[in-house]
Amino acid sequence: MIITRSPLRISLGGGGTDLPSYYLEHGGFVISAAINRYVYITLHEIFRPELIVKYSKMEIVERVADLKHPIVREALRMVLGESASYLEMTSMSDIPAGTGLGSSGSFTTALLTALHTMNSTVLGRQDLAELACHIEIDRLGEPIGKQDQYIAAYGGVQCMHFGTDGTVRVESLAASAETLYNLEDNLVLFFTGYTRSASAILQEQDTKSKQKDAGMAQNLHFIKELGVASQKAFECGDVRAFGEIMHVHWEHKKKRSNGMSNPQIDEWYEAGRENGAIGGKLIGAGGGGFLMFYAEDKGKLRRAMKRLGLIEVRVRFDFDGSTVVARS
Repeated sequence: MIITRSPLRISLGGGGTDLPSYYLEHGGFVISAAINRYVYITLHEIFRPELIVKYSKMEIVERVADLKHPIVREALRMVLGESASYLEMTSMSDIPAGTGLGSSGSFTTALLTALHTMNSTVLGRQDLAELACHIEIDRLGEPIGKQDQYIAAYGGVQCMHFGTDGTVRVESLAASAETLYNLEDNLVLFFTGYTRSASAILQEQDTKSKQKDAGMAQNLHFIKELGVASQKAFECGDVRAFGEIMHVHWEHKKKRSNGMSNPQIDEWYEAGRENGAIGGKLIGAGGGGFLMFYAEDKGKLRRAMKRLGLIEVRVRFDFDGSTVVARS
């Protein structure tokens, strides 16, 4: 049996500029942090010539081509081949999909890590991330970005540079340990209760970028500038400035799509701002998932959000990335 895991993530700046429809034209920049909430994959060999795949559903098929789960099907094709069989796979997650924490990228990297371990092959972190992106973006045509796969593969707090030539360069955020501790302590996450499809939200951005929509391009240019400003704030140890940038980021992010927020989320956000939060935003593509705030008076914020019925999920940064947890 093989057990692997990949971390979920929170985006700290530049989100949206990691879509190929934008960065191949203008270049992109994202700061992303892996957190200690995970997607797990277990693989083991069975005695029947079939494939058993368990996720929110269960599939039992004889051929790879018959699998309905697109990521599992394509990953098996690429690593083990069409004839893969005698195999059972199960996936589990600390947090449900559709909540803005990059679960699809975490699932794909954890699955690829498990399959390559079974195949006795080793992938470097860059290769793992690129293979996961190839499956989701190139083979399956999802209108998504690349930060999720990269941060799941690498772990830590990373600055990602997306080149117009399609290359991705990853460098660890050059912030002091004290700055990272302060950032960790002052980020507070609350589940809104809404789940949504990131692909559906991102499709509008992707389409407008491909159509060279000037408004969308200007919005993403500014979001990228805010990402660079966040990097400078972290490197200077000014975490409070990052909180202020988050608020500006959210106000501009909402302009990308009418589906980015809703009156209830706006009400919760304003309540957070009135009760100790310096800034905040919905994590991920928008439309639901987790509200993340930067707050120095966390007690006041937590009490206010609890009164409103929101559930807090406490997290720390993960520095392991996609890894093999056990093998027997």
